[in-house]
Amino acid sequence: MKKTGNADAPPLRIIPLGGMEQIGMNITALECADSIMIIDCGLGFPEDDMYGVDLVIPDVSYLVENIDKVKGFVITHGHEDHIGALPYILRQLNVPVYATKLTIGIIEHKLEEHNMLDLVTRKVITFGQTITLGDFHVEFIRTNHSISDAAALAIYTPQGIIVHTGDFKVDYTPIYGDAIDLQRFGELGKKGVLALMCDSTNAERPGFTPSERTVGQTLNNIFEAQKDKRLIVATFASNVDRVQQIINTAHRYGRKCAVEGRSMVNIIQTAIELERLSVPEDTLVDLDQLRNYPQEQTVIITTGSQGERLAALARMANGTHKKVMIGPRDAILFSSHPIPGNEKAVTKITNEIFQKGADVIFQDAHVSGHACQEEIKLIYALTRPKYAIPVHGEYKHLKAQAKIAAQMGVEKDHIFLLASGDVFEIRGDKADKAGHVQSGFVFVDGLGVGDVGNVVLRDRQRLADDGIMLLALVMDGENRVVSGPEIVTRGFVYVKEADELLEDIHMLVDDTICEFYEKENVGSRSRLKNNIKEAVGEYVWKKTKRRPMVLPVIMDID
Repeated sequence: MKKTGNADAPPLRIIPLGGMEQIGMNITALECADSIMIIDCGLGFPEDDMYGVDLVIPDVSYLVENIDKVKGFVITHGHEDHIGALPYILRQLNVPVYATKLTIGIIEHKLEEHNMLDLVTRKVITFGQTITLGDFHVEFIRTNHSISDAAALAIYTPQGIIVHTGDFKVDYTPIYGDAIDLQRFGELGKKGVLALMCDSTNAERPGFTPSERTVGQTLNNIFEAQKDKRLIVATFASNVDRVQQIINTAHRYGRKCAVEGRSMVNIIQTAIELERLSVPEDTLVDLDQLRNYPQEQTVIITTGSQGERLAALARMANGTHKKVMIGPRDAILFSSHPIPGNEKAVTKITNEIFQKGADVIFQDAHVSGHACQEEIKLIYALTRPKYAIPVHGEYKHLKAQAKIAAQMGVEKDHIFLLASGDVFEIRGDKADKAGHVQSGFVFVDGLGVGDVGNVVLRDRQRLADDGIMLLALVMDGENRVVSGPEIVTRGFVYVKEADELLEDIHMLVDDTICEFYEKENVGSRSRLKNNIKEAVGEYVWKKTKRRPMVLPVIMDID
């Protein structure tokens, strides 16, 4: 049973570029000699202070600098936090993408939307199959998650075997396919696992995660209790197994189902085409066709369970959806738990639904797709790794798994909590952090990728907090003010009620210009602008205790 690295082989470097100390944006590079393989390529969603930002993707500068070494992306499953950044990153790193059948199907939909389908090589991999990426040999192992075709990875490197669980849970009765291949994890443990990179999302939760099938009985009870109402069920678009159970229950109660929300429609269509979702005959119809049936005989499965303001459920709740109006004859079921940070958004939509007279059901119609403590212990017991590298979670989740690893016999100095950008190096019997590479966030705003940086964000935050003041004036060639300053404010003060303040600023600008040219006959306009900006900013702070963005604009005439 070999657990030590090979001192004569090139060192193995594990470099997380996202997914550490955060939920989402998962991406990790493994590097050995002239080979780099990348595990997952996910996106994150903007925080409240990221004004105007649509998506957050990882900074892959290190990979771009070493593009000649990059052999491909290996994707564990089809959730946004593992595949969402691919269309953006593949423009910089156009290398093959390897994944299981449903995962590739979802990725292809994304690439098609970005007009990249013909530009990217995709390879469908089956469970048990091993692929070669330079110095790496990667085996796909069946696991269970809240989406079908999820995989763990056994990565054979010159230093030893690395096991990456991906997002997983142990589900002995999955909705689709077989249970997690625990036998293979045990076989790898007997061979000798050098390092285990294990999902930490639920590492704080004791016990086992319930099977997805337990949701089925809850759905039955809800459908039985709501016989006289139309049901609108909000869940994650990518939770194909949940959608399968909703459709099965609707069929059992003689209801017609429609799917709403672009991402939901795309994923469900892909799952049906790839036979990962089975729909009873005459159960699934277009949304437009629901009007042909009594409301109490219909179900709408929709996106928006996290309160996303542009999702279908939000538009139904605020009355802007073109086809669905919520009313007293509706019951809305949230078949998900709010992700931390989304509670306010979910509460807002809930209140809007209640105001329309509909019922909201938060009965426990959701189970997690992530392993709790006992399942994590099981993976450690089977693989018996020398090194533990918790992945996928905030720092508290990584820390919780570190405690589990210690309980399962991993030596404390063999447990490593990495941050994004850390370089973890294994060479022979030695393993430790060995430097840092560039990492972080790249912001996607509309069609722009990376053109919104921290400086722009700070400006947006300042504009949101204190507003803007524009000072426009015209000067001639002899440095005399011909016109202005014209003062325009937005988000600072209501102009009609601030005449005295604005008059004082007008005079202050005139005085600042006079003082400037008394000191230097030929002064640069840029220095004059800075003087005006500083003088006005200081005065406004004294008078209002606000710091609006002050923008002097000087136009010259002959």
